[in-house]
Amino acid sequence: MKSTLTDPRTGLARGTAPVSREPEVAGAVSAARAALPGWSALTPRERAERLGALAASVEAHAAAYSACERAGTGKPESETRGEIAQVADLFRFYATAARTRTVPASGALVAGHESWVRWEPIGVVGVVVPWNYPLMMAAWRCAPALAAGNTVVVKPAETTPDSLLLLAAHAVAELGEGVLQVLPGDRETGRLLVGAGIDMVAFTGSPEAGRDVAVRAGIRRVSLELGGNAPAIVLPDAPPQTFAELARAATYNAGQSCAAPARVITPAENYESVVALLGAAMSERVAGRDFGPLNNADQAARYDRIVSASKAGREVTGTVGAAPGEENGHWRPARVLADLPPADPAIVEEVFGPLLTVERADTVEDALSLANSVPQALASSVWTSDLERGIDLASRLDAGEAWVNCHLVQTAELPHGGRGSSGHGTDLSVLALDEYQRPKTITVRVGRP
Repeated sequence: MKSTLTDPRTGLARGTAPVSREPEVAGAVSAARAALPGWSALTPRERAERLGALAASVEAHAAAYSACERAGTGKPESETRGEIAQVADLFRFYATAARTRTVPASGALVAGHESWVRWEPIGVVGVVVPWNYPLMMAAWRCAPALAAGNTVVVKPAETTPDSLLLLAAHAVAELGEGVLQVLPGDRETGRLLVGAGIDMVAFTGSPEAGRDVAVRAGIRRVSLELGGNAPAIVLPDAPPQTFAELARAATYNAGQSCAAPARVITPAENYESVVALLGAAMSERVAGRDFGPLNNADQAARYDRIVSASKAGREVTGTVGAAPGEENGHWRPARVLADLPPADPAIVEEVFGPLLTVERADTVEDALSLANSVPQALASSVWTSDLERGIDLASRLDAGEAWVNCHLVQTAELPHGGRGSSGHGTDLSVLALDEYQRPKTITVRVGRP
């Protein structure tokens, strides 16, 4: 069974990919189970050496990975190059992190006894990743899971299997058979993987799909990153670069980033200025030149539905500069919507496109309340020249990640994770290792009874 792959830049078919079903899922899980004892028995140093070799392989084949990412996502090369570099960095980061992590207290904690804590892998981890960052989201999940001693089976999105199939081929050479496998397929493939004999599920996707995963996983460990609807509070003393930076972050990957700014909120005194300046900044971002298309026909239709249902009183729309032959791709221009009623679809739903809404607040405290008024709580930002006030507001924003005078600034050393309907669990940083390990306390009586 195969699915047809589409080029989001043209809307045309570009090939096919296998659709895994029960035999393939069972085979992959069985292979991962067989590889687990050998992989988990390696010392952290030995696993680090192999993960470092995989990172080097990604770098050596960066052009091929870039071509795969562009084929599936339509991203410009300027975006894919940076993301592939981040993938290699993540494998190296976790190779080292697993060797240097701290452990809970050990020693003579109970009279006449010695105790210590072992960190053990969970086992076979099923990873389900979305189409917006096929390779990078997989690395966010797979790198710490592998470094912690687990084996991994990854299900990429149906529209973007390319780069992960390449990673799986390199993983066989660098990590060994069965350690990191990829199951291309559709949503049913993901359901079969979650229902298979795996020990943990790491899922990145929509809240609806995340709830389904949690139910199917039962009492097994689940790590969920379920999207965002990030507010950006812009105060009257916001720095001059604010609007260009927001426009750049909102259109990176065509706005298809869970942590991208989505809702600009500003006090009434600043509202008209923000609408004008933000509209001008977004108008300078050209689809086809500065950012790519939406990923697939379903996402384009969803985006169009939300925009059509919006009751915005004002709209500023940018331009599309698609290349010849790409006119029928899933291109959408940068867009600003203003004068929206409360609970407008473009405010309460995660639009996941190159769009920013602007909301008016009576006061700064009201702006904070509006920022925290939606169910999603993944990322946020504050823009002000008063750093003390900015840090105070950032600390009170209900989000797993908050920036001041910047947005989408991330690195392997800093944790990323959601709250509320944005899910739970931690990606990035040494804290992510805890997602994929479990502690075992061992206590031994010493001396005479």
